[in-house]
Amino acid sequence: MSPTSRGAARVREMEIMTPEGVPLRFKVALAGDRIAALLLDVVVLLGASFVLVLPLIVLAFRGDVGGDLLGAAAVLILFLVRTFYFAFFELAWRGQTPGKRRNGIRVIDASGGALSAEAIVARNLTREVELFLPLVALLAPEALFPGAPGWARLAALAWAAIFGFMPLFNRDRQRVGDLVAGTVVVRLPAAALLEDMADAASRRARPEALSFAPEELDVYGVYELQVLEQVLRDEGKPGHAAALAAVAEKVRAKIDFHGAAPSDEVFLRAFYAALRARLEHRLLLGKRRADKHDRS
Repeated sequence: MSPTSRGAARVREMEIMTPEGVPLRFKVALAGDRIAALLLDVVVLLGASFVLVLPLIVLAFRGDVGGDLLGAAAVLILFLVRTFYFAFFELAWRGQTPGKRRNGIRVIDASGGALSAEAIVARNLTREVELFLPLVALLAPEALFPGAPGWARLAALAWAAIFGFMPLFNRDRQRVGDLVAGTVVVRLPAAALLEDMADAASRRARPEALSFAPEELDVYGVYELQVLEQVLRDEGKPGHAAALAAVAEKVRAKIDFHGAAPSDEVFLRAFYAALRARLEHRLLLGKRRADKHDRS
């Protein structure tokens, strides 16, 4: 199902229906969030490029490397770093780069599924057309078009403006890469909420003394924990009881659970507390299970 947007003029709230049939609500990242993240990533990117080029610069000063070779190597290194930097971190950090992590935003799948490697690669390959090529054409058009006419910079400026302002003209602030890949950038909830949810789940589930075997908990990973947290946090909202019932039914079927619980909420809160403890224990052992598809 396509996401729908709602909320105030500045901070938009979007609703996504997961493959499990659970509606999740996210706040769409503001333009300022994304610009700040991009600027930080560019600083990191340039720093990494400089470190890689530095040995060639030293060799050039010693006369071991010619200026033309140094320039060609620098261009190649910058191209490779900027091409793979964003995709590498978003693959490794589940939709985040250092800049996104610092600014509390993350890329997610707009249809509610797990973020795929294909989507990450697609959204980042388009950045070359959206950002880097127009910047080169604007600052040094001769590098792309030898003998470029004077109006080339104006064309590059218009090119950059069209792509740059694209997120301002769609409700979920998606740039062209997001539209191609089917992704959206959202704000992450405050980290303290996760701790509060774990404490509440433990307190409210303890009287019933529900227990789960390790093999039952190992069915799910961090992604499913986050989905379950979001469902539990929506207490009091319309449709919350139906969402709890749907998720509880799927979890019981998935782990083949036949025990008794006073309610779906009690069952899910107990399962949430147990799953979180299990994942934290595995993480201490150096084992991180990203989601139910991760067999590590």
